[in-house]
Amino acid sequence: MKRMLLCALIFLNSCYSVERDCLPFHQGNFEFSQIINGEMKTSTFTRDSLYEIERFEGKIDTASIRWVNDCECILTKLNPTSNQDKRPIQIKIISTQNKTYTFEYSLVGDNKNTQRGTIQKIN
Repeated sequence: MKRMLLCALIFLNSCYSVERDCLPFHQGNFEFSQIINGEMKTSTFTRDSLYEIERFEGKIDTASIRWVNDCECILTKLNPTSNQDKRPIQIKIISTQNKTYTFEYSLVGDNKNTQRGTIQKIN
């Protein structure tokens, strides 16, 4: 019985494979929407090999980007305005699909406060 259960679990696990083709998301124009204080807010950003430039509510913020591997990067704001802004953000793409990716993010070293989101490539 244990052997049959183990075989069934292996079979089911092999049928479900999360797609992670992260390279198409290293550069381009993107959109991110999230609920803030009960209201849907959207930011757009442009990413190239060195920088990510975000536009949110009329403000522009620039961060350097360093890819740790194909699906993980570290963002560091170039002009932080607070101690919180000085801390780099760790981003991990956990799945991709067509022009969207789902990711987890947290401040570097603060894995207890990891959040998730979905980003859409708009070009």
